[in-house]
Amino acid sequence: MTTLSELPEGIGGFADPRFGSTVRAFERVFAHYLRTGGALAVYLCGEPVVDIWTGTADRAGEIPWDGDTTALTFSTSKGITAMVIHRLVDRGLLDYDAPVAEYWPEFGDAGKHSITVRDVLAHRAGLSDLRRVLDEPADVLDHILMEHRLASATPDWTRGFPVYHALTFGWLLGGLARAVTGLSMGELYRTEIAEPLGATGIHLGRPDDGTVVAELVGSSLAATGSRLGRPITAAAARVPFVGTAVRAMHVSGAQDVLRGPYPELLNAENGAATGVFSAEAIARVYAAIAGEGSVGGNYLISPETARALDRSTHLSPDSHRLAFWQLGYHPLPTIGAPRGFGHLGLGGSGGWVDPDSGLAVGFVHNRLDLAYLPFDMSLLSLLLPSIARAGAAGDRRRRAARAA
Repeated sequence: MTTLSELPEGIGGFADPRFGSTVRAFERVFAHYLRTGGALAVYLCGEPVVDIWTGTADRAGEIPWDGDTTALTFSTSKGITAMVIHRLVDRGLLDYDAPVAEYWPEFGDAGKHSITVRDVLAHRAGLSDLRRVLDEPADVLDHILMEHRLASATPDWTRGFPVYHALTFGWLLGGLARAVTGLSMGELYRTEIAEPLGATGIHLGRPDDGTVVAELVGSSLAATGSRLGRPITAAAARVPFVGTAVRAMHVSGAQDVLRGPYPELLNAENGAATGVFSAEAIARVYAAIAGEGSVGGNYLISPETARALDRSTHLSPDSHRLAFWQLGYHPLPTIGAPRGFGHLGLGGSGGWVDPDSGLAVGFVHNRLDLAYLPFDMSLLSLLLPSIARAGAAGDRRRRAARAA
């Protein structure tokens, strides 16, 4: 593999020369805006072409970030959890259009008998509201309890509409996967994703194998529980439509599980929010989608399923419904890759793929600060145009070489 002759000072790893502008953009983001630590990994047609990192993994600035450093990635987890479900579909253990209750009989209670696996993946189950399933905020730390609560819950008026299931998505799919495999979602991350890919850096909750997890840096969401923040959050929860999103992510006191460099949430197992990944591991999972199910000779899903993920992210299987999330991913277009898709996480981490060019991306960092959140959520989008340009140039050269 060719590499840049010299990476900018403070940047570790490697990068193909075609991605020089991406490396420079990454350097600017961290030097001028984030001032924390993080990593970016890119695959092109199954080959790693960028794996770079910078900064430190702790608040004191004493632990250098390296290629094996992982971070709590929040909703980036949803894309990996969805991939577990796709593996189970491929093996005939699940069908997208079958009712969840067919596999998880308790789930059929309270009018949920018609909710399908596809509905859950598309955030159409009508079970997003945390207030309906929590007795106290700390309940979010007990995934078995939450699976049982959701199995007996009644859908609300949003059933059939794509309303973001920010936290319940993980418990719903965790309960479904447990029903057909007998294993927790954390165990399935290992057996269905990490081991088939030969990947490290893929965990649900705090790793127990000595993997370095970056400390969170910033105020987290503490302001939502302040004297000023509480009434604002409460008022937002009552606003039509906007309120559904707020209630899916926040109840009073929930900010406490995000306090500190290693928040309590890190000890939980929720496939919607507690994924702990390296950038390289995220990119490798998405590279399998770009590679029609395989990457580096490692099989993950069938070519038919990989193509279905691409199609369904852009065309709803039931076009009379408003569609955004389909089969667990959302559109994430950029200049030069209008059909890109993936999943972003709170704070700005994310995974992304463009099957047209064969590009796959993983991005992580360790800042979670309410004051910077709108900007941080756009970071991956700021990096993607240079990645897409480099990938398109490489694709043109490959096609020219094949034609010659």
